[in-house]
Amino acid sequence: MTSYAETHPLQRTWWSRYRHSLWLLTTRDLKVRYSTSALGYVWSVLDPLVMAGIYWFVFTQVFDRTVGEQPYIVFLLSALLPWMWFNGAVSDSTRAFLKDAKLVRSTMIPRTIWVNRIVLSKGIEFVLALPVLALFAVVFQAGVSWELALFPLAMLLQAVLTAGVALIVAPLVVFFRDLERAVKLVLRFLFYATPIIYGATDLPDGMQFWAAFNPLTGIFGLYRSGFFPEQLSWFEVGVAAAMSALLLAIGLWVFRVSERQVLKEI
Repeated sequence: MTSYAETHPLQRTWWSRYRHSLWLLTTRDLKVRYSTSALGYVWSVLDPLVMAGIYWFVFTQVFDRTVGEQPYIVFLLSALLPWMWFNGAVSDSTRAFLKDAKLVRSTMIPRTIWVNRIVLSKGIEFVLALPVLALFAVVFQAGVSWELALFPLAMLLQAVLTAGVALIVAPLVVFFRDLERAVKLVLRFLFYATPIIYGATDLPDGMQFWAAFNPLTGIFGLYRSGFFPEQLSWFEVGVAAAMSALLLAIGLWVFRVSERQVLKEI
């Protein structure tokens, strides 16, 4: 009985080259980013730590907090760290083609790699920051449940969602340069419209239903469920999975129909 690799050698070769090119560009980005910084890896965790510290101080020391769960710092970080992945990848995707225009035009590698390498590099930074979440969970004695095993599912859904959004944004910015600033404004609004400093369960019943149609709601609920099981809603996860797949399909379509024109514009 012949294997798939033996009967489809061209597909296997294309996929292996795609993975190799994607990994090569991703590691190049990470090396350049860290080599020009004195603190290197520390910056991967310093930004979310500072933000978490600010919100922790405001909502535990200044105001009488009525949202989230204890320990609040773990509650914050379990959504803030994946938010940094999403926010960073979508924001950087606005410069995916403009930043390396000459390479994009001259190389023959699939152009989706120039977007997906940003998603992957930000995802790696997210993974590198997870020990910080684990440390705070241990220090503040956060409970751990079997739902922690759902963490990889949350990462998979977020990778699909982030890639889909980035594939939509990256080519459109080439045609509409003001979209770069518009994306930053939308991301700023989305931060507060997404259960990060609060949980989906803190919303009124009517708003919980509509909040589920923000795919990040279900994804962040998955991340948090390992420490706070009541944050898990399979309805929200199902909506997040469907919308992530839909946005990826739209992103691939937008990218395919605009690719030639993008190469002319950059």
